[in-house]
Amino acid sequence: MPTTSAPDVDLTAVVAEQPDPLLFATVSGAHLYGFPSRDSDVDLRGVHLLPVADLIGLREPEETRTRMWDRDGTEMDLVTHDLRKFVRLMLRRNGYVLEQLTSPLVVHTTEAHAELRSLVPDVLTAHHAHHYRGFAATQWRLHEKSGELKPLLYTYRALLTGIHLMRSGEIQAHLPTLAEAVPEAPARLPGLVAAKALAEHAAAEVPAAEVRAEVERLGGVLDDAQARSALPGEAAGFAALDDLVVRVRRELAEG
Repeated sequence: MPTTSAPDVDLTAVVAEQPDPLLFATVSGAHLYGFPSRDSDVDLRGVHLLPVADLIGLREPEETRTRMWDRDGTEMDLVTHDLRKFVRLMLRRNGYVLEQLTSPLVVHTTEAHAELRSLVPDVLTAHHAHHYRGFAATQWRLHEKSGELKPLLYTYRALLTGIHLMRSGEIQAHLPTLAEAVPEAPARLPGLVAAKALAEHAAAEVPAAEVRAEVERLGGVLDDAQARSALPGEAAGFAALDDLVVRVRRELAEG
């Protein structure tokens, strides 16, 4: 089975530079999705842990940190959330954070990271299909406007991730793996992935009517998979996640 490829850049120094402890840092984006190009940036995602004083004082806490910069010729995109905010996003049927949490491209990990991962099944619901349906629609509009291959691959990836999740209860973001795992996946995907590897903003050399029909068909497959899914309607992990947030913050305060 195809494997997810890591970026060819040392990210340990980036982790060490962060002002507060990181509970985890993983690589997301095109490297996780299985279609990076030669000039793809590196999307680094994670969770930081603010000290208690930052949360109870008068100043607004820095719950989300975003930074973009060039490091040794590679464009870096770093986004981290404080643990409490990240957990709240987990409970809001947010597929992005679950993909970041379960990414196999791990730059930094801790026991708290492992515990968060273990609780992912307790937050998955059939309503996560809405996230992937909405993301696919946004990317499809971008593809229609630009004619680029990248948003088209993102469209396919989102729909196939949603379908696979509804059927298996597993978060799988790697497009080549999804192309094998989902029977309805278009046969053209390996060729599109190979084309994307050559240039980040390559044009999509595809028959427009056929691709539109494929995307519409996959949308219908996602609808059907959601209707038949064994996933629950509500997340069950609130209490366990609340306990984790309090416990980890207390451990930091006690030093």
